[in-house]
Order: sequence, then C-alpha cells, then structure tokens
Amino acid sequence: MPAPERIPSRSVTTSVELLTHGELSVRGQIREASNAVLFCSVAYEGERASCVYKPVAGERPLWDFPDGTLAQREVAAYEVAEAMGWSLVPPTVLRDGPYGEGMCQLWIEAAPEDSAPELLALVDREEPADGWKAIGFAEVEQGRTALLVHADDPRLRRLAVLDAVINNADRKGGHLLPTADGQLYGIDHGVTFNAEDKLRTLLWGWAGEPLTDEAVEVLGRLATDLDEGPLAARLPELITQTELAALRARVAALLASGRHPAPSGDWPAIPWPPV
Repeated sequence: MPAPERIPSRSVTTSVELLTHGELSVRGQIREASNAVLFCSVAYEGERASCVYKPVAGERPLWDFPDGTLAQREVAAYEVAEAMGWSLVPPTVLRDGPYGEGMCQLWIEAAPEDSAPELLALVDREEPADGWKAIGFAEVEQGRTALLVHADDPRLRRLAVLDAVINNADRKGGHLLPTADGQLYGIDHGVTFNAEDKLRTLLWGWAGEPLTDEAVEVLGRLATDLDEGPLAARLPELITQTELAALRARVAALLASGRHPAPSGDWPAIPWPPV
C-alpha cells in the first residue's frame, strides 16, 4: 500500500467538505480488515488528503446487525463524537465512491510506536501500578497469566464514555490511534448503536467509578441535542428509530447513575482478539 500523503492540518469543516465532494482514487487495500477497506486519495479544489473508503458492497453479513448498515453506523459514531465536542473520531462521511455508497474517513497517521505514549500493557503483577487501570487477567503463554492494563489517561476516559454512549461492540487496542501532536482517535465503529447491550471494550478500568464533571456536562448537552438539536434530525438518516431510542436511553442512564458502566455479564465484555 502506498504511504499516506503528508498533509497540513485542516479544519473539520474543510475535511468534511473534501471527503464529501472530492474525487476518490483507490491506491491500495488494507487486507487485515474483515470487511473491504480501501486506502484512497481524495482531491477537491486544490486540497488533497489520504482517506479510508469502506464500500457497503464489501461488508460481510453479521448475525446481530442488519446487512449493509455498517457504513452508516461509522458516520453516526462520528456525528455523535463531534456533538460531544471531544473530536475522538476522524472526520467521516457517507458518499458514493468507485464501488458504490460507502463510508469515507480521513486517514490518521499514528505516531511511531517508539515515540507514542503506551496505552495498553501486560504486566506480571496482581494490581496495576500508579497511572494504570486494570482490565483483567489474560493467559499469555504456557498457562502463565498476566494482568492486562490500560493507561489512566483522560483521553481514553473520554473514549470510554463515547463507547458507552454508542454501544461499541468492538473497542480493540488496534482501534486506538495516538498522533504525534497528542491527539487520540478511535476508529472502526461499524458495530455500534445496537438496541441491545453489546458493549465490548478494553477500556473497563473506570467501571463503576463516578463520571467526571466534564463528562456529565457533555452528556447533558448530548441529551438535549438528541431530543431537539441537529442530531435529532441527522441520526434517523443513519440508524433506526429503535436504535435512536436506545441511544437516548443509554445517555439518560449514564446521567442517572453518574457512573461509568460495568460489564453486564450477559455479553462477553472484552473483544477478541483484544488488539
């Protein structure tokens, strides 16, 4: 696959306009993905960037999600993340492309591993060290177990709140993209917004703990937006009315409890493979 183009930083509005109206040129395929994921360049009125294009036609059917809806869910996740004001999901649009309608998302160049802060780790200890939160024990080799931990990072904590809101069924370590400028993005949000509880994530370290004051404020604004703001008009184009009602109910439940959710026990709490 060709290297991503080096592009200057741009506003979210400019990125969305570029992704929506630009000419898509397929440059390669990301073969590790379970669905068709095409690496593209997009150009519009002198602006150019790298992006990911996931055509609906390349989606594999899932038993617990309606066929041909993963692209819309990715866009809905972006819309909700932007409404929350945390810029946790790269600019994402729904558009026509070389292989039909699909999701188009700005390519994010992750920081090199040797310079990025460590977000996940396996440690040989019973309790996490300062600055880390426990996820659970994992078998690593020859029957040996190690403690899986994630960083006690405010960016991850915001992402944990977003995942609880959108009911993310697949928050893996590989879906976390820290950048050289200190931003953290989450990607791959196709299996979200199910009306049933499907939350599967590596970010359980705050389970049962009180939400931050910031999160409570953000959730309050989001509840209003879902009832009478732009999201109330936009999301019915992307998810069903039943799923929208469940989204509102999850936000209300988070505000009522004032706490991060804990695993329900009715669904595997951690995605597999975890990274």
